[in-house]
Amino acid sequence: MTQPWWRGTFRGFQTNLREIDPATLDVEEVLDVIEDYGADTWLLSVGGIVANYPSDLDCQTVNPALARRPSGDLVGDAVTAAAARGIRVLARMDFSKIDAGHAERHPEWCFVGPDGEQQVYHGYRSVCPSGEYYQERMFDVVGEVLARYDVRGFFFNMMHFNERDYSRRYRGVCQCEACRAAFARHSPGVPLPTGPDSPGYGAWRDFSEGVLEDLNVRMSAHIRSLAPDAALLLRDGADVTYHEANNAVGRPLWHLATSEKVSAFRGADRERAVYVNSVAFVDMPYRWAGEDPHHFAQYLLQAVAHGAGPSTYVMGVPSTGGYDCLAIGRELTRFHRDHAHVYDGLRSAAEVAVVRAPGVDAQPERMSEMRGWYQALLERHVPTDVVRLEQLALVEPERYRLLVVPHVGPLGADAAAAIDAVLAAGGAVVLTGDSGWVDGVPQVGGEPLARRLASYATEQALFSLHVALDGGHAPALGQLHVLEATDDARTDWPLLGRSTYGPPEKCYGNRPTGHHGWVERRVGPGVLGLVPWLPGLVYREVGLQRVRDAAVDQVLRLVDESRRAGLGLRTDLPAQVQVVLGRNRAGSTVVHLLNRSGDAPQRFVEPVPIAGGVVTIPVDTPPVCVRAHVAGGEVEHDFADGLLTVRTPELGLFEVLECVTT
Repeated sequence: MTQPWWRGTFRGFQTNLREIDPATLDVEEVLDVIEDYGADTWLLSVGGIVANYPSDLDCQTVNPALARRPSGDLVGDAVTAAAARGIRVLARMDFSKIDAGHAERHPEWCFVGPDGEQQVYHGYRSVCPSGEYYQERMFDVVGEVLARYDVRGFFFNMMHFNERDYSRRYRGVCQCEACRAAFARHSPGVPLPTGPDSPGYGAWRDFSEGVLEDLNVRMSAHIRSLAPDAALLLRDGADVTYHEANNAVGRPLWHLATSEKVSAFRGADRERAVYVNSVAFVDMPYRWAGEDPHHFAQYLLQAVAHGAGPSTYVMGVPSTGGYDCLAIGRELTRFHRDHAHVYDGLRSAAEVAVVRAPGVDAQPERMSEMRGWYQALLERHVPTDVVRLEQLALVEPERYRLLVVPHVGPLGADAAAAIDAVLAAGGAVVLTGDSGWVDGVPQVGGEPLARRLASYATEQALFSLHVALDGGHAPALGQLHVLEATDDARTDWPLLGRSTYGPPEKCYGNRPTGHHGWVERRVGPGVLGLVPWLPGLVYREVGLQRVRDAAVDQVLRLVDESRRAGLGLRTDLPAQVQVVLGRNRAGSTVVHLLNRSGDAPQRFVEPVPIAGGVVTIPVDTPPVCVRAHVAGGEVEHDFADGLLTVRTPELGLFEVLECVTT
C-alpha cells in the first residue's frame, strides 16, 4: 500500500494571498517559481474570510476579485495547473473572521468580549470556536472544497479563541452564549472568567484547549472520510503538525527555537510529520520587510536536520515583495529536494532528552532553566531531544538513557509513572529545581532519597549563596532548595553559606553548610539525581562555562559505563557546531553539522568557516562509505569496536554526513 504523501519528504511554498491578488494571479508563473525553488507543495489561500472559488455556501463570502478573472475560479485554475506539474495543492483556510453582513445575520457565531461587544478588526468580526460557524459550517466548507477540487490537505489559520487581536491587544475571554453553555457543562458552578486574573481561568484554559482539540480530531476524521489521501495540518491530533517559524519585533531571539520546537513535536513520535512554514518577513505588522537571509536559513536548516518538511511563506505572490532571503531559501530547499533519499524517514537517534513543561514560554525562570540545559548539552555535542511533559507517558521507557527534567514543578500521575518506568528500564533521570517535589519529598524513585528543609526564591534571599563546583563556584540564581539527603545517597557540589557582599572589606566567611547541590542514588537498575538549584538558568543568563561543563559531566556520569558511548559524540569540533544525529528509512546514520558561529545578540550573522575535524559516533555496522553531501564526495573514515570515526571537511553554513551501510 502506498504511504500517504506526508509520510515521505515534502517541501512547501505558501502564497498568502491578499483579496486583490486572484484577479490577475498567473498560476503558471507562480508554479514556475515554486518548481524552480525546489518545492512540491503549494499552500494556497482557498476559503474562509474570502473564498477564492465560486462557493455556493451562504456562510462564505466569494472574493469579488474573481469577477475579473476569466475563469472566475482561482482554486480550479491552480489545482489543474499544479497537477500537470506533479505539484500538490494544500488549502489555506481562515475561519477566524467573518464580514459585517454575516455577523449581523448570525451574531451567535461571533466572539463577545467581557464588555458585551463583538471583536471588530478592520471591519471583520472575530468568530468563536464554540459557535455554530466552527462547529458545523466549517465542515460544510471543507466538504464543498473536497467535492470540487483535488486538494491534498488543509491548514486552518488563527484557529483559537481570539483572546488577543491582530494588534496584540488583550480582548478577554469570550462571553458568547455558546461559550457560556459549554463552559457550564465543562465546569459546573464555576463562573465564566473574563481574563487571566479571574477565578476559574485555569478551568477555562482547559475547556478552550479541549474545544480546539475536539475540532482538530473531528476535522481530521472528516477530511479522511472524504479524501483518504488528504491531510489536516494543525495540532497533535491532526495528520501533520504545523509550525510557523517566525520573528517578532521586541521578542528576545532564541537561536535554537526551530530545533527545540520540531524536536518537541517529534519527541513522543519520532516519525511524526511536521510542516515548518518559514516566514520570509520580519514580523506580522511588517509583512513587506524581508527577513535577514542568515536568520531565514536557520528556520530551514534546523527544520530539515530534525526531520521536518521545510516550507517558505510569502505575502501575495512571489513577485510582489522584495524578499532577499528567498535566494538562500531556494538553495536550501533545492538541497533537500536533491537529497530526498537522505531525508526520507529521517528521525532522531538521540539517547538524551530534556523535558519541556507546558506554557514554559510564558514562565521566564522555567524557560531559562530548560533552554540552558538544552543549549549546554548541544554545545557539548550531546545529541539531545526535547520531550513535552504532557507526552512523557507516550515515550517508551527504554528510549532514552538520560532524561533531564528541568524545573517543571509537581508532576502529574502519568508523568511521575513515566519517570519511574525510565528508572526501572535502567535509565538515568535528573530532576532540577522544583521538578517532581510534593510536600517536601520527591514524587519519583520510591523511598525518598532526600527531603526539603528550606527554599530560597527571591533575589535578596539568594544574594551571596554559592554552589561549589569542581572548577569553581556558581551563583545560586532563581531558586535554591536545601535538602537533607539519606545516608545511602551520594552528594556533591557543596552549598556555601552566605556572607556579606558589601562593602568589600566584609566579603568573607562563605563556609560549607553541610548541604549539597547534587544528590543521587541508584533506583533499581536506574539512577536518580536531584539538583535543588538551577544550573541551566545560571548558564543561560550568566554564561558561565564551568557551570555548563560541570552540569553536563555530572549528568553523563550517571549513565552506566557500558551505555555511555552513544551519549556524547567524541569530536574536536568547537562548541559552535551543533550536531544532530539521526537515522533514515534506509538505515543510514545521518549527521547534520550546523555552523552556529553566526549566532549573535538578537540576530544571526554570516558564520565563519570552521576547519575540518574528527567526529566519532557509535554505529551498529561498518558503513560502505561516508558521504559529505554539501562538500560533495566521500570522506575518510575508520571503524573499530562499534565506533565510526569520520574526518569532516571544512564547515561553511552546514554539512550533512551520510553513513551508507548498503
